[in-house]
Amino acid sequence: MKNFFTVLGGMSTLATQGYINLVNHRVKIKDDQDYMNYILVNHATILDRTTWIEDHSKPNPYDYLKEDVLQQAPLKPDFFLMPCNTAHYWYDELAALSDVPFLNMMEIAVHKFVDDYPDEKNLGLIATEGSIRDGLYVKYIKKVNKTPVLGGPEIQLMVNQLIYGDIKEKGKVDPELFHHILTLMHDKYGCKVVLLGCTELSLANEKAPDPDVAVIAPQSIIADVSIELEEKIRNGMDPKEAVKKYMYD
Repeated sequence: MKNFFTVLGGMSTLATQGYINLVNHRVKIKDDQDYMNYILVNHATILDRTTWIEDHSKPNPYDYLKEDVLQQAPLKPDFFLMPCNTAHYWYDELAALSDVPFLNMMEIAVHKFVDDYPDEKNLGLIATEGSIRDGLYVKYIKKVNKTPVLGGPEIQLMVNQLIYGDIKEKGKVDPELFHHILTLMHDKYGCKVVLLGCTELSLANEKAPDPDVAVIAPQSIIADVSIELEEKIRNGMDPKEAVKKYMYD
């Protein structure tokens, strides 16, 4: 197969399915051949990322991700992407494993905020405890001279319930809880825009969007970028040239 990309997924399977659904439904088609070519690695048994970030004595999920990259790289995909925010803790190490371009969903999402809301200084951030603790989103937000705003401890407790208690464990979205979190970030913490720093949160936004609070949904953004890049590559652009737009220094 030519002109395809590889999706390192399974973190979680429902969130990965949400990304795949976005790609399949957003691509403009006239017939079956217009859909995107991709290989989905739904590695569902990858260990929980937050658990290791909080306790390094646990087995490291990086070993699973490394295995996936090394298995896929010889197939020469046009690019890799990973629709899991917390797993970007290992982005630099994974990107260095091969010469296949590796999209950074976190950075792409932050730059989308800059492009869409140039006059907004603050960007609210809700995510897993692992993503908050590793500080990557905070780093990327500050890198573009914006201010990350984290909610108080009550926000994290509700986010944990939405991600783990509802979506991961029960396979469902609680719209009222999701909207309450966004409303608190907007009203109590002064965030006109909130970044959904976990793919389960992006999934919640797809299932139950809140019309009253603007969000940056990395999973939705990376789906659009995937389509844009693969269409350019299909039309003859070199993959490394195509991805330059989204490979930030």
